[in-house]
Amino acid sequence: MIISYFPKCGAVLAFFVLSVGALDTFIAAVYEHAVMLPNRTETPVPKEEALLLMSRNIDVLEKAVKLAARFGRSPVQERLSCLAKDNSIYIVENIGDKKPCNASDPQCPPDGRYQYNTDVVFDSEGRLVARYHKCNLFAPEIQFDFPKDSELVTFDSPFGKFGIFTCFDIFSHDLAVMVVEEFQVDSILYPTAWYNTLPLLSAVPFHSAWARALGVNLLAANTHNTSMHMTRTSPWFCPNRFSEFILYGIHFQGSGIYSPEAVKVYYYDMETESGQLMLSELKSWPRREAIYSAAVHWSTYARGVKPFSSERLSFPGMTYFDAFTFTKLKGNTGNYTVCQKDLCCHLTYKMSEKRTNEVYALGVFDRLHMVEGQYYLQVCTLLKCQTTDLRTCGEPAGSAFTKFEEFSLSGTFGTSYVFPQIVLSGSQLAPERHYEVGDFQEDKFL
Repeated sequence: MIISYFPKCGAVLAFFVLSVGALDTFIAAVYEHAVMLPNRTETPVPKEEALLLMSRNIDVLEKAVKLAARFGRSPVQERLSCLAKDNSIYIVENIGDKKPCNASDPQCPPDGRYQYNTDVVFDSEGRLVARYHKCNLFAPEIQFDFPKDSELVTFDSPFGKFGIFTCFDIFSHDLAVMVVEEFQVDSILYPTAWYNTLPLLSAVPFHSAWARALGVNLLAANTHNTSMHMTRTSPWFCPNRFSEFILYGIHFQGSGIYSPEAVKVYYYDMETESGQLMLSELKSWPRREAIYSAAVHWSTYARGVKPFSSERLSFPGMTYFDAFTFTKLKGNTGNYTVCQKDLCCHLTYKMSEKRTNEVYALGVFDRLHMVEGQYYLQVCTLLKCQTTDLRTCGEPAGSAFTKFEEFSLSGTFGTSYVFPQIVLSGSQLAPERHYEVGDFQEDKFL
């Protein structure tokens, strides 16, 4: 693992470099940006102003490209192409793309063009080898249009087959899962502007779990901004919902390079505004490895567990707008079961040091998530409540001091796509050993 720092600076949304080593392996690099953002506006800015901002961002990227290359050996696209060719590396960049349309198209916007959230890939010869238009737009992306057709984008390289998608796409089975399973890709390139949402949706834990579950390499490049404030005063509409979008104090960060068997390197830093470059060697064809495992039937164990006593009182709680059912952990050891609809979660645990000012709960959710996008979720979670008031169970908690010697958490999931995560105090990722059955280490958990 090699980590290099850059001075405080900014850049566009996401950036990757790939460098060819031996054909059986390749050097992957991810750069997390300290974002250089434009001023908020709902009207188009002059072309010269937009190009100036993008050029300043690419100035930052150029330094990262040249540094990363040492470890491997329109105007915007022309410059990116030259950077890839001059440094003999692959570059993936997230930019905007506009396509003209005319009045014969009933969906053509008033300004006569579609605008897409777009990823472009340039190979080591500077050729454009892939372009992907984001299919699942997040609520604040009002400047972009949905593409008419969802497309699964892949490309071949001397070091494996790659798929590519963006940010919110990762929650879509018909895109993220299908591009892996139908096209048998080896690695996923993943530009994102992911804001961390404790306790269940922080970037590094979820992305590393996704790579393990799908059996592929995942190169995830997040934007870096520790205190972005976002508001949207006019309502926006999704099916069965009408609400206002208001977010304050969002933290965009958490990039990494993940393989199916290990977290290679990741970066999560709330203290600085600097961007960071990460590099690691990855196997080109992880599916060919002897350690590659088939899909895990996660519910097999849980369905054989006799539910523990249901005499304990359950209570409701909200986690990221979802109505969970919780039950409080009352002793230093215990066995609990909590159910919602078809999902039952079973917990057996042992604490070595229980803090009296901390409350932990077992939670379950088995419904359609409806806010900032729609997708069905089944969740089993062991978490620390924000305070000793049970009404705060499910709200973000940044630190924890109770220590667990061991615990076993299982659920009767109705899907094979399960993403186990352990997040430690301070939003840090648990060492890999914590994911192995029967190998529990003492630590502090959120």
